[in-house]
Amino acid sequence: MTSQAGMTDTQPKKRTSHSIETPIDSLIRGVARRVGGSRAREVERFIKFAIVGTIGFIVDFGTMYMLQATILPPVSPAGEHLSLNVGIAQTISFIAAVTSNFIWNRLWTYPDSRSSSIRRQLGKFTLVSISGWLVRSTWMTLAYLPIGTLLYPVLSNFALYAGLPTEEATAKMGSHVALFIGVFVVMIWNFFANRYWTYGDVS
Repeated sequence: MTSQAGMTDTQPKKRTSHSIETPIDSLIRGVARRVGGSRAREVERFIKFAIVGTIGFIVDFGTMYMLQATILPPVSPAGEHLSLNVGIAQTISFIAAVTSNFIWNRLWTYPDSRSSSIRRQLGKFTLVSISGWLVRSTWMTLAYLPIGTLLYPVLSNFALYAGLPTEEATAKMGSHVALFIGVFVVMIWNFFANRYWTYGDVS
């Protein structure tokens, strides 16, 4: 009996019928075993969560960039800062990122979490994300102009901002950098809140 249990512990964990397998899964599991030891499974989840978060950031940043370049500019033609547009753009980009993150986390990071319905998990995931969004929105609204003003002398020749009027370049680079900082901080919160609440049924 003991030997059978030992064999079971060393066998790779089976993937559920609801999970997806990617080309980098074996690499992630190898790194997790090397770094995590007895906590390899948790390390694997964190790595996957971070990758999903990176994909979400690309969705987030890309959506906000396109919105600011088209229908929600951060500065009016007269040079007036449009904080409301910044808030609306980052809210839309946030919703797009949350949708992407939930799908990937349910199917890839936590495929073994199925004791709750998808509706309940989505509700929990959304509540966690909204709390992070409130922190991020407050941070961005207060910080994007000071950050842009601080960084303008350094980044004004960067390809994304070269040739833009000073006020527009300041607002855009400030909102982009503030978004990056906010996403990183909120990602840490999201991981632990989702791990122990949304997906708390996994071993």
